[in-house]
Amino acid sequence: MHAATRDKLVARFGDRLTEVTDAYNELAVKVASNDIVEIVRFLRDEPELRYIHLSDITATDWPDDDQRHEVIYHLYSYELCEYIRLKVRVAEGEAVPSLTELWDAANWLEREVYDMFGVQFSGHPDLRRILMWEDFEGHPLRKDYPLTYERPQFSFNKDNPPEIIK
Repeated sequence: MHAATRDKLVARFGDRLTEVTDAYNELAVKVASNDIVEIVRFLRDEPELRYIHLSDITATDWPDDDQRHEVIYHLYSYELCEYIRLKVRVAEGEAVPSLTELWDAANWLEREVYDMFGVQFSGHPDLRRILMWEDFEGHPLRKDYPLTYERPQFSFNKDNPPEIIK
């Protein structure tokens, strides 16, 4: 099913692909972080592939591993009607190159991964929190984030609550 994509990737990048598998009826490819921009650009610009839609960027957290974070990219080709999943493993404090030069949508997706997991993206134009407030401590989707953490008490309108609460 993904033979064309697999063949073109292996022919072009060969041993720079750490792992190539079929998982959940999608081609899944692990690559080094310094290769992600070049590989994604190839998948997007290759006329026979045209993975032009950046569907999602997310991450997983493996606190016991040396390379703690796995950043996961989902691309879609309307030409082939197929998804491809690209994975990059990075250590704590190591930055992944930003894809904002290729897709504007990567801006907010990378900010979300930064906010929830603490993964840095080098070359990102505005890497700051997007879901949590600026003073929030920690990254809620990390496995070592305390589940019993108390929710903050918002007091900015305590003396003048909205009309619906009065």
